[in-house]
Amino acid sequence: MYFLTGWPRRLLCPLKSEEEPFHVQPSSQRFYFAVLSETQLSVWFSRPSVLIVSYIESAKASSQFGFYQQAEWKQDDSMIAVAAANGYILLFDVVGGGEDKYLYEPVYPKGSPRVKVTPAYKEEQCAPALSLEMKRPIDLEAPITSMQSLQEDLLVSTADGYLHILHWDGVSNGRKAISLCTVPFSLDLQSARGGLCLDLKGMYIRDMTYCVTLDGFAVVLDDGRLGFITPVANRITADQLQGVWAADVTDGTCVAVNNKYRLMTFGCASGSVLVYSIDTTTGSMQLSHKLELTPKHYPDVWNKTGAVKLIRWSPDYSVAMVTWECGGLSLWSVFGAHLICTLGEDFAYRSDGTKKDPINISSMCWGAEGYHLWVITSREEAELVENMEEAPPQTQQASILQFHFIKSALTVNPCTNNQEQVLLHGEDRLYLTCGDPTQLPSSSSESPHPHNLPHGGEGSPPHHPSTPSPNSTSQGLSTLLGHKHWHVVQIHSTYLENNWPIRFAAIDTAGQCIAVAGRRGFAHYSMSTRKWKLFGNITQEQNMTVTGGLVWWNGFVVVACYNFIDQQEELRLYLRSSNLDNTFSSITKLHSDTLLLNVFRDMIILFRADCSICLYSIERRHDGPNPSASVELLQEVSMSHYIPHPALVVSVTLTSVRTETGITLKAPQQACMADSIILNLAGQLIMLQRDRSGPQLQEKEDQKKLLMFCPPVVLAQYVENVWTTCRSSGKKRHLLEALWLSCGEAGMKVWLPLFPRDHRKPHSFLSRRIMLPFHINIYPLAVLFEDALVLGASNETVLYDGLQGPREGWESLEGVFPYCTVERTSQIYLHHILRQLLVRNLGEQALLLAQSCAALPYFPHVMELMVHVVLEEEATSREPIPDPLLPTVAKFITEFPLFLQTIVHCARKTEFALWNYLFAAVGNPKDLFEECLMAQDLDTAASYLIILQNMEVPAVSRQHATLLFNTALEQGKWDLCRHMIRFLKAIGSGEMETPPPTPTTQEPSSTGGFEFFRNRSVSLSQSADSIASGKFNLQKTFSMPSGPSAKGSERWSKDSDCAENMYIDMMLRRHARHLLEHVRLKELGCFSAQLGFELIGWLCRERTRVARVDDFVMALKCLHKDFLWPFPVIPACSISSPFKNGHRRTVLSQRLLKSQSIDSLLNSDMDTAPPQVAAHNSNHNHTWLDGLGTLGPEPKEMDTASSHGGPQTQEAFLSPLTNKMEECSIGSATDLTETSSMVDGDWTMVDENFSTLSLTHSELEHFSMELANKGPHKSQVQLRYLLHVFMEAGCLEWCVMIGLILREATVIMQVVNFLDSPEVPPETVQSVRSGLLGVDAWASTDCLGYKPFLNMIRPQLQKLIETSVDQIQPEAFLPGASNPNSKLAEPQPGDPRVEDSRGPAPLGLALPLEPPGGLGTEDGGAPEEQEEQAVDEGAYDCTLS
Repeated sequence: MYFLTGWPRRLLCPLKSEEEPFHVQPSSQRFYFAVLSETQLSVWFSRPSVLIVSYIESAKASSQFGFYQQAEWKQDDSMIAVAAANGYILLFDVVGGGEDKYLYEPVYPKGSPRVKVTPAYKEEQCAPALSLEMKRPIDLEAPITSMQSLQEDLLVSTADGYLHILHWDGVSNGRKAISLCTVPFSLDLQSARGGLCLDLKGMYIRDMTYCVTLDGFAVVLDDGRLGFITPVANRITADQLQGVWAADVTDGTCVAVNNKYRLMTFGCASGSVLVYSIDTTTGSMQLSHKLELTPKHYPDVWNKTGAVKLIRWSPDYSVAMVTWECGGLSLWSVFGAHLICTLGEDFAYRSDGTKKDPINISSMCWGAEGYHLWVITSREEAELVENMEEAPPQTQQASILQFHFIKSALTVNPCTNNQEQVLLHGEDRLYLTCGDPTQLPSSSSESPHPHNLPHGGEGSPPHHPSTPSPNSTSQGLSTLLGHKHWHVVQIHSTYLENNWPIRFAAIDTAGQCIAVAGRRGFAHYSMSTRKWKLFGNITQEQNMTVTGGLVWWNGFVVVACYNFIDQQEELRLYLRSSNLDNTFSSITKLHSDTLLLNVFRDMIILFRADCSICLYSIERRHDGPNPSASVELLQEVSMSHYIPHPALVVSVTLTSVRTETGITLKAPQQACMADSIILNLAGQLIMLQRDRSGPQLQEKEDQKKLLMFCPPVVLAQYVENVWTTCRSSGKKRHLLEALWLSCGEAGMKVWLPLFPRDHRKPHSFLSRRIMLPFHINIYPLAVLFEDALVLGASNETVLYDGLQGPREGWESLEGVFPYCTVERTSQIYLHHILRQLLVRNLGEQALLLAQSCAALPYFPHVMELMVHVVLEEEATSREPIPDPLLPTVAKFITEFPLFLQTIVHCARKTEFALWNYLFAAVGNPKDLFEECLMAQDLDTAASYLIILQNMEVPAVSRQHATLLFNTALEQGKWDLCRHMIRFLKAIGSGEMETPPPTPTTQEPSSTGGFEFFRNRSVSLSQSADSIASGKFNLQKTFSMPSGPSAKGSERWSKDSDCAENMYIDMMLRRHARHLLEHVRLKELGCFSAQLGFELIGWLCRERTRVARVDDFVMALKCLHKDFLWPFPVIPACSISSPFKNGHRRTVLSQRLLKSQSIDSLLNSDMDTAPPQVAAHNSNHNHTWLDGLGTLGPEPKEMDTASSHGGPQTQEAFLSPLTNKMEECSIGSATDLTETSSMVDGDWTMVDENFSTLSLTHSELEHFSMELANKGPHKSQVQLRYLLHVFMEAGCLEWCVMIGLILREATVIMQVVNFLDSPEVPPETVQSVRSGLLGVDAWASTDCLGYKPFLNMIRPQLQKLIETSVDQIQPEAFLPGASNPNSKLAEPQPGDPRVEDSRGPAPLGLALPLEPPGGLGTEDGGAPEEQEEQAVDEGAYDCTLS
């Protein structure tokens, strides 16, 4: 409702004086404030807050009258009455200045646009020059205790027990005095007629206030009793007064009344505030509620505040400010919702923890529209500050504190638009929650505390809005909850200057347009253009004032206003998109003053000062250049029988909510009709429904004839705000057709419709609706119906007490007060409603409601909250619960798939002592664990494992952990596997019966695995001699055995004697065997990298067992599928290819090499060749075989070209020949950019003979085919890594497989050379030979794309066949002898026959080496491609985390 903001402002009086002010009293409009000190009366202006005039009493008069005590303004601000200590009433005339009517005048810089404003209005906001003239004093001959201004009279109570009625002019009519003894008092008005009086001799009225809507006085007598005196007739005379007592109260201190809600608030000596209403039937005083600090929230100040000193209701009567004798301020809403208190937290303590003295207040009052609270601190407080300074007290400036507030737009303009947005307005700015409609949903973490979902955006639920219904206009949840910040809009200064204060504000349903209305006219703002629109003609603005509020409808601002020229009340509609001018408005004349305005679909509802309600239809028309609106009166409903005073109506709403039996699931369209009027009458919610009891004939004759309304029904009491929506949807009918109420201290209530399930006939005994109360921790300002959320705001404070020391004779306000901010808050309410329905045995309705909301992103959180709250209440209850709710809640949650997850999350957030109670209701955790495994929900199963570990013996935990570990391995959930390894070790260490401590050692971060190559260039396809001589050493730090696997093995070897570790190793080895048997190499690599499994050592042991390849063709197909590697294809243009000319071929290859574009193209995820290409391939089979000498090298050349580029690691043992030919930078891939191929000028490096060469279509097609034969870059990195691992482990069959898929002839060559080694068993030689022959046979029939490569390695295959046939002596194939052979097999760079050679011609030999870092990027492939790969490859991620 109201929120404190910033620091208070200190107003210093320009006149130095020895006297301190002690009393402030506002005028009726609160533009002027009378401030009293002992002999001085000052009048201050509100904006700017300046002193206008000061009247200082002479010493002689002062000794006669006594010191000033209190002041009261006449209703029209023309006079001030001051009570003096010796029983005198001093009357002052407030006289306006003549020619010089302004004290201050605004000065604008030259060229400022504000100068253009019409001069007549320019100075209106500057303080007027007033003077004070004292009239004849009135002597009442007794000390004055209280004064109260009426229309023409001034009511004064004196200490001799008399009530004096004075005329304001002090002359005519004289004065009448009524003795309190003559007023009959009783407990109610009925018994008062019997004359039951109390003895009032010697009694007098200590404090009194007049209540307009109750037409009487609330009084506090000097003995602390509370009463209400009402005149029987209209005039206040002695024999016409009657009084009622409040029973059993004797410690009253002060009183204030709330005219809008007909409440009397009495402060008591105990520190609490009693709020009474008058029973309309008996006339007795009934206690409505109390405003008091609770020990729960304020344990250290509870009962220590002293007596209540002052109570002040805000101008709109929505909040009350209270202060006590011991100091402090506290703010409550009408029905007791506590908003602010300065007796705790940062207000009461400094940042170093020391306690501050509470601020002591002698007088306070609200400023215009409640934007300020004027506070005068007590003398002791001022003296205390004075004593701290050296300044002499004689010349002290008087000071007044001004606290700043911002308030909800619902306080004064409770229209439907303002109910789904939080809109707050301060005196010069607006605060909105709506974000940009373009703003992306913010994803954020789980809520920080189970009981209180997000404070603003912190922990706010991530939201992906479901498809809204066609007529839904609510904006996405993400824009309302996306962040904690407010959207602050500064109100246009030109408008504010002339029309301060802002009285009304309204926002449209989409949250994109805001309108504000001040003293005259109005202005509106667009969030999209960030601009204000003001009246172009300032006379039009000044000739109207908004009276009944404003509201948005369909791009129009609907305004209920008073026209000063015609002296006529009007209803106007202004188009938002056109200029703000009366010519673009639609004007309807009204007969009576409008007090409230609201819109429902295409209807306007007005509540008027004659207590009648008018319904109008509005229609948007497009007949002219601009859209216009036509307004037509539909119906008038008189409410004067039910409403005692028009000011009592807080809000009026049209709604489709109704009670009768027509509510069924079959007819949601009927729900759209405006069927009921809902009035908030002084906190009583009254509903008028259309009368459908008579014959329904008139509907057919004339659709426009509306039904009459039934007599009103009271739905609820103590209502502050009402929310309802005009949207309808078949999905969430429970929420959309409900009525939401905010009831102050009692929390919220929802009037929920009950629907029969599955179109069944409703039970006759069941009510159609049910009122459910629930408590929330925030003050509700908006309800998001479909999202099941309440939005609100709360005050937060920040301490800056170290900021400044004392300044100019005053202690710095920054040190005394914290800086106040307003935070956005929100809260889920769904779990409260579900619980209330279950308590009332309405489980079926609860299920319908929950199912309709199951798509909400925080639905799991709702379920958790419901279990958690019920569990805490029941498990910690001291008395046995006769009918526990937890089993019902548990059964309810089993209806949803997230049952298992909800229970375990709730258990882990609850203390261990409550687990037995929880699982007694929901089931055995072992059974729930097994259900999780069956449902493949491994993460939830892991959570249950922690529960089992605490509730069962270690053997049971180990058994379940093993089950989970095996399943996680099978599914490749590596994170979970790591946790399970740690968990199993923890169980194994010591077989402890108590829960084991969580091991603190974390898994080492990844320096190996696939990512290891991503960031470093490592030459992997090494020369044959380096492999053959066993010199495959990468730089020592990165060599395989010292990677994570080595660390893992060290870690495990420390306690390898432990049976637990052997057990874990056994499971890991078993899984590795399983993966290799099923040719799941990719997963094997991930498994090794993620879990630190020493793959090379294990493969060495398994070399002759599971690490064999039985079926080469099947394995090759599996590898293609596993690594998304396309089967090679043959280009259609192979016969007539210009590439037969070797010279041109070399140049083109150089071009491609230099242009860096191949590598980037290689990353494309092409799985298979286009079908037409495959068709061409079969036709050209023989040509490929015949032209092998010329065309055979092509795939190899392409590979070589693609493998260049990127920073290179050159090793000393590599021969220059193979270095140039085979070098590849695995970790680098060039992003394909527009400039990479041509612009870098590399084309010009080609010999000028070929500079005019252009690529033909067939050549391009040829290149594209070659590029299509490559798989994703990531897969290439992974395959080369595995090749390295298998080489190290000596698994030659697998090396052949990977050499085949990568089509690397050197790999096959190295393996064939190595097969000559005596260490290689003959079975391996035989297996490789038969495998390659099998692949050759398969390629000839099924995959011709492999034929060119197989033909290229034909010499090696031939050598294998010869070896096995001739059975040559092993000595000839020692490692030393294999180097020359490998070198001889390749032509030298200087050989003139290199281009015509029929052997494999290394294309890139003539090209000089690029300097390191010259080509390629450190990134592993283009980001888009990586993302695609991630999708294609499932959830594999080869990084160690």
